[in-house]
Amino acid sequence: MAGKIPREFIDDLLARTDIVEIVDSRVRLKKAGKNYSACCPFHDEKTPSFTVSQDKQFYHCFGCGEHGNAISFLMDYDRLEFVEAIEELAKMHGLEVPREQGSGRFTSNKDKQQNESDFQLMEKVTRFFQHQLKHHAQGSKAVEYLKQRGLSGEIVKQWEIGYAPPDWDAVLKTFGTDNALRKQLLDLKLVNQNDNGKQYDFFRDRIMFPIRDKRGRVCGFGGRIMEGNGPKYLNSPETRIFHKGYELFGYYQTRQQRNLQRIMVVEGYMDVVALSQYGIQYATAALGTATTQDHMTMLMRGTQEIVCCYDGDRAGRDAAWRAVENALPALKDGVQLKFLFLPDGEDPDTMVRQIGQEAFEEMVARATPLSTFFFDALLKQHSVGTPEGKIALKSAAQPLIDQVAGEQQKLMLSEELSKHVGEYDRFKLDRDIRAANASPGSAASRQ
Repeated sequence: MAGKIPREFIDDLLARTDIVEIVDSRVRLKKAGKNYSACCPFHDEKTPSFTVSQDKQFYHCFGCGEHGNAISFLMDYDRLEFVEAIEELAKMHGLEVPREQGSGRFTSNKDKQQNESDFQLMEKVTRFFQHQLKHHAQGSKAVEYLKQRGLSGEIVKQWEIGYAPPDWDAVLKTFGTDNALRKQLLDLKLVNQNDNGKQYDFFRDRIMFPIRDKRGRVCGFGGRIMEGNGPKYLNSPETRIFHKGYELFGYYQTRQQRNLQRIMVVEGYMDVVALSQYGIQYATAALGTATTQDHMTMLMRGTQEIVCCYDGDRAGRDAAWRAVENALPALKDGVQLKFLFLPDGEDPDTMVRQIGQEAFEEMVARATPLSTFFFDALLKQHSVGTPEGKIALKSAAQPLIDQVAGEQQKLMLSEELSKHVGEYDRFKLDRDIRAANASPGSAASRQ
């Protein structure tokens, strides 16, 4: 595990950085006396109230109160973690980020150079797949498939969709020019090796979707079969740079929008791409796995409304319930979690093509709130017509509600539960007692 980043390095990094340059590369600034101003990138406004001071290397919005230095600006605007923001600034200055060891001595991150090489190789392979789509002898078959799916050439280019040729060693021959590179291809799961030592491409004869992490780096691929046997989608296995329980296809592209109000989680790559072609630019997809707690935590940092879109069949509702279980520990106040169930046999790809953007977004706007779906699902399992049923409902719901991170969200769900089990009067009394004890003039607060 890497050690802490030394405080001295962070201070030196900030001293080298001009916050005006950082902000102006993302938000157009205008000179205003000694300072610079702009409309705030963190809330909607028509009159500029966002100020950047070059002397103090500090920004402040007099409208919403957002403020900080170059690091916090990158964290908030680019939606990076603290360490990622440090690494981004260090990269701008051509510096390596040192780490503290137990002895207090500094050492460079040993994995940094390897990671950079890995991401560079993944980018090259992305371009290779794009080239094969246009120039391989079988590429026309892939192009025809994409046309049949209703994708335009522009949208294929936008999403960097490519083609993995049917050859057993196209990637291996192109990039595995020495032993070190062949090992790297194996490590990144672009190439497999059988028990006899024979090496061959992992992806063959598939439509290829590059998966970018939240910093925009290609970390893995999804491959879609066009015909024949085999899994419909084949995802990159876990590697040192790819962890599918943390990544979301399309999340990087979605969060390039400023003031993103909503993110919709769908089930497939083609759903994300088709929705974007119809002007719905806020969809992202889990990678052949249930929406995890890491996914939910990441999504809740980036938007105020999350809509999980599933098929309306039993499998879709089971997937939605797993999403609820993973979301509750990350659910914070101020975030709305909703669920949209499509008619049986439909997915976002087919649905948006049938009804168009406007009607689809009306469906999204009417999505079921978390509280409604939560209790509807539990009430199908537990009848509250008897005392035993009420006890069973409370036993099932309360442990889940207790996991909720946001106090107001937890209170709202607890209130709904009390209504279903006939304990609303007791709930109101307990709430009023807590409020009275918390008031400044109460005896409890003076102790």
